Amino acid sequence: MDKRLRSSLQSSAQDFLSSATTLSLKSSRSSLKTLIHGIKSSSDLCSSLPPSLCDSILSSVQSFRNLLEPNLSNLSPTKSPRSPPTKRLRRSSRHSKTPTATEPVRESHGSNLEHEKQKVLQRLEILAHIALLCVSHPQNVFSPSDLLPGVQALHDNLIIFESASVLSSGIECLCEEWWKEKLPGRELLISQFLPFLLSRSLTLKKKVDVHRVCVHREAFVLFDFDDESIEDLKLLLLRCVISPLYLKTEDGRRFLIFIFGLSNQLAKEILSMIRSQIPFGRKSMLEAYGDILFRAWKAMDGDSKVEIENRFLQYLIESAIHASSGIFASHIRRVIGAFINQRTTNGVEKLLFRLAEPVIFRSLQVANSNVRQNALHLLLDMFPLEDPDATKEEKDTLLGKQFFLLERLLTDDCPEVRKIAVEGSCRILHLYWEIIPSPTITKILTKIFDDISHDICSEVRLSLLKGIVYLLGNPQSHEILKVLLPRLRHLMLDNVLTVRVAAADLLLHLKDIRNFQFHKVVDLDVLLSVLASDQPPVAQKITKLLIPSYFPLNVSLEEACNRCMTLVKRSPIAGARFCKFAISERPSKQYLLELVKILLNLVLSPNKLDAHQIEGFLVASSYICDYLASESYYRNAIKELIAAEKGKSLLALASTSQAHSSLFNIVSTISPDDAAELLEECMGIVTNCSGLPEDVDCEDELRSAHKLLLSSGGFDDMFETLSALLHKTAYRCHIKFGTDMPPTSGSAKRKISKSSRKSSTKLKVINRKQSFEADYSVAVGVAWQIRDMLLHEDMKKAVLRSPSLEMSFLALKVISEFGRLSSAASNCLLLFTNYHVIMLQENLPVLKLSGFLNCQYHTVLELTMDHILNCLEKLFGADNSIINGKKDSDNLRPTKRKAQNPTGKSSSSCKDASMFKVLKNLIRLIESYFIYITRSLCWIHWYYPDELLNYTSGCIQHIICLIEQLNHNQILFKEEDLKDTILCLKSSFTYAAKILNLILRYCTESSTTLSKAFDLANDLLDLIILIESYLGSGYAFRLVAAVKPWLPDLVLALGSETILKRSQGKGTSSASFDHFPKWPLILAKSELYGVNGVRNEEDDKCSQPEKFSAFNRLLAMLIILLKGNAYVMDAVGVAFLTCSLVGLERKDFELALGFLHFVCVKLFKQDDRDWGDLMLSSLQEIYPKIEKEIAEQIHEDELEKLHSAKKLLEPLWMYHLYETGRVSMTEA
Repeated sequence: MDKRLRSSLQSSAQDFLSSATTLSLKSSRSSLKTLIHGIKSSSDLCSSLPPSLCDSILSSVQSFRNLLEPNLSNLSPTKSPRSPPTKRLRRSSRHSKTPTATEPVRESHGSNLEHEKQKVLQRLEILAHIALLCVSHPQNVFSPSDLLPGVQALHDNLIIFESASVLSSGIECLCEEWWKEKLPGRELLISQFLPFLLSRSLTLKKKVDVHRVCVHREAFVLFDFDDESIEDLKLLLLRCVISPLYLKTEDGRRFLIFIFGLSNQLAKEILSMIRSQIPFGRKSMLEAYGDILFRAWKAMDGDSKVEIENRFLQYLIESAIHASSGIFASHIRRVIGAFINQRTTNGVEKLLFRLAEPVIFRSLQVANSNVRQNALHLLLDMFPLEDPDATKEEKDTLLGKQFFLLERLLTDDCPEVRKIAVEGSCRILHLYWEIIPSPTITKILTKIFDDISHDICSEVRLSLLKGIVYLLGNPQSHEILKVLLPRLRHLMLDNVLTVRVAAADLLLHLKDIRNFQFHKVVDLDVLLSVLASDQPPVAQKITKLLIPSYFPLNVSLEEACNRCMTLVKRSPIAGARFCKFAISERPSKQYLLELVKILLNLVLSPNKLDAHQIEGFLVASSYICDYLASESYYRNAIKELIAAEKGKSLLALASTSQAHSSLFNIVSTISPDDAAELLEECMGIVTNCSGLPEDVDCEDELRSAHKLLLSSGGFDDMFETLSALLHKTAYRCHIKFGTDMPPTSGSAKRKISKSSRKSSTKLKVINRKQSFEADYSVAVGVAWQIRDMLLHEDMKKAVLRSPSLEMSFLALKVISEFGRLSSAASNCLLLFTNYHVIMLQENLPVLKLSGFLNCQYHTVLELTMDHILNCLEKLFGADNSIINGKKDSDNLRPTKRKAQNPTGKSSSSCKDASMFKVLKNLIRLIESYFIYITRSLCWIHWYYPDELLNYTSGCIQHIICLIEQLNHNQILFKEEDLKDTILCLKSSFTYAAKILNLILRYCTESSTTLSKAFDLANDLLDLIILIESYLGSGYAFRLVAAVKPWLPDLVLALGSETILKRSQGKGTSSASFDHFPKWPLILAKSELYGVNGVRNEEDDKCSQPEKFSAFNRLLAMLIILLKGNAYVMDAVGVAFLTCSLVGLERKDFELALGFLHFVCVKLFKQDDRDWGDLMLSSLQEIYPKIEKEIAEQIHEDELEKLHSAKKLLEPLWMYHLYETGRVSMTEA
């Protein structure tokens, strides 16, 4: 190949080109370079090759264009150029062996055409490469003017070669080389080359292409950007402005900076494009825009620079202040930040002052808190804002003005502004401490430490602590902060967790600063108190703070243990928690083992220790043993520490519940060989449980005892004893109240009697003589224990495997029927329902355990539900006696109440506490009942849904009545109790809505169940109204959040009355409320309040419409849901119109008007007349009644409401009366 090319090159230029174009570019690239670059300046080829090359290029380009747009004259004269397509063959003739004459013509013509195109493109690739080699010749032996026609032809047709990547890349390299060598005529090679290069960089997104664009940026100056034909290039340039590749590479930014100066109009369009990207840009993109704008501003002069200053930057500063959201304002400040960070550059300080000063100080004092907040952010970024050309006096005056406004904003009415002001003040002090006058520093710090540290808003206090940590970064602040920091010690006891965590972080920060001692900021006693009682995030940080002092690893083992012992002795509870959280810092296990030895030896030592110290030692040992027991070496070492007599001595010395619990945990962790006495002690604690669940202190002790008995194999024995205690109480209930006692199966009796020989403790417990009340109290404690066991997976499995399961279940069934609505009855009934649900889940023999041996499966569930409902009814009756202050003849303790109150006058505080306890227990019971119902319905279809809905609705009504009674008695709720109660209430609400969902799923339109579902939906809405009215919108919003997933079911239930009546062929507008709910009254008042903006002074407190923001949020969600389904909207709309009709019948025209306004304005638009048939049927009844009431009414206020209602309905009435005929005139 080389010889042939060399031979043709020696022959003539035309022969060389003919030979070269027969080769492929890939195989001939190196040969061509060697031959062409080897041509000397004296060779004839220097003058002959360029013209021949140009002719070949022009000929090939023309050939390719002809192939793209073939000339009709080139076709055969015998064939029409527009001959119709050949007729398609039938299926039967497709395999004919005699094809028609025209069959292969089209296919062969198409394939030949593509083949010709490829040949021409390959020839052009070679020619373009030869041209590039000629241009790049080392000795420049070829005349550029001779090569230019051919190169220009390739350039001018670059657009048609775009699909041929090899050729287009070759032409691109050719034009690039021509421009780089500054050859004559290079301005003729940019009109196609530069747009192609731009498009390629945007499409392939390669950095090398961006670099090539940047290298050729000077060529863009040659374009006339005022010409209309430049629009396509402008669009490419604007695409570069939003391209991430151009923004993040230096070459891309340099190019974008350059194009700002190409045209004033282009600069304006670029600025508009950047402005449109600011609201949605990422941090890196916004910072890139800021950098590009600053460098463009710095490089430009004239109108474009003025455009950036007076239009764009001024707009950004004003928008940063008046932005509607904080996120948008922060995005703008990121862009402006490029100028602020370069304020030392000549002219930047003056520019920022000129643009910001007229608006920023004024904006800091406006009424709108968002504007003040945004302006403060901007001032802090620009601080100190000053005119570099001003005198020193003017600068000092301006600086004083800024500090004055900053001090004023520290006490702003808006917490968010105060939060930013305190952090900003600390930041300013950190950065400019040296130049700020001492009186100003003193004034700001005094305000921060004395006032802001006691701010009512926790976010402000949190910002103060963060700001102080930042301020400590300036060493010059340390001397004054040593004096001031002790004033923040109260924040270590703040009532907000995040503030306490930040205070602990501040102390940890001080620990690492020389000459600061954290215990001089917060007393050690305070730290130990917090460590003993605070939540883990705070306790963990305090432990980390104290470890270098009380358990250092850089001292001897003995010294470290002695220091820790000192801490435990000083504060046993704090010392125990110190050991617990010190484990997470991964100290040496050998150190921890030695510490356990010392702790246990101190407990066993003859030196008398008080109960709290012993408790602290044992709790600390429990935490450490739990950590060390994962390795057998340390587990065996601990086992020796409590072996034999040592364990008995420790048990004798442990006198508190917490001490017992810790000792049991240690023993259950290491499983010693001889723990009989401990097991007997556990049995005694488990069976002596009469104080539960009120006795919270012994709960951990009982759980530890359960854990120890489970690990030592004594769980079945314990559970048998507990079941026997329940059975004993159930029998005494049977004797006392004459209730049937369900029989126990014989197999269970045999199993129990066989295992009952194992422990003498059981016999002692069961045979002990005590009153019925005492036995009942023990049964309640047992119920609580079993309920707690069922919450832990390993315990639950042991309970379900126990042979005493049936006895405990049947005993609970009897016990749950008696007692007042208190923790006693609630625990028994809750355990009974939990039992039944777990049995269903685990597929246990429910029929036998329920005591209904001859019943079908679904009948057992129904009878069990009936039993639970009967218990609830009895408890509700007891509840009423407590609320109304009546005596209950069936009370379990009729004599004690009289003895406690011999005067017959009840203490109001005791009554308030008992009433709140009634509410709490009631909600827990109802929650458990709802859970049981929803889970049971998953197993069978409910045969009596009406009764279920009735009882569910009754439960909700009972809660409503009790809350109303509590509010009537003006009982104040404790915040913690209220949170727990609302949490249970939210759960109960969710399960009630789920019951509604399950029943609506199975019922039919003809079922009377729909009316019951309607009542339940109204009760649930009333509950939301009640909570928001009495407890505030914050708690109501939690219920609304629970409603959201079940809102479709509530909507369907509200329309169920209409659906039912339509299915039965009845009217749809008659009001059929069993009891008219309260939420329609609130909706009507809120609607009219929103229209008029005023409230009737006679409305009582609970009906103030402006209070119900959560209910209004629920209505907004309901409207959105209804608008998605016209059928449901028609049905629910009738329910709303029914409320209006009730208002007309009761002469409550405010109710009627409020609902009509809601339907006509909120549910539908005022000009929307496309009501459904059902709603128009209601309209047929309402409109004549309104006219009749107008004729009979004489009071002006009532007439005004009626006229307003008529005005809302009149356009709709007239339209359907005269245009559609869907309503007609009738007598009211």
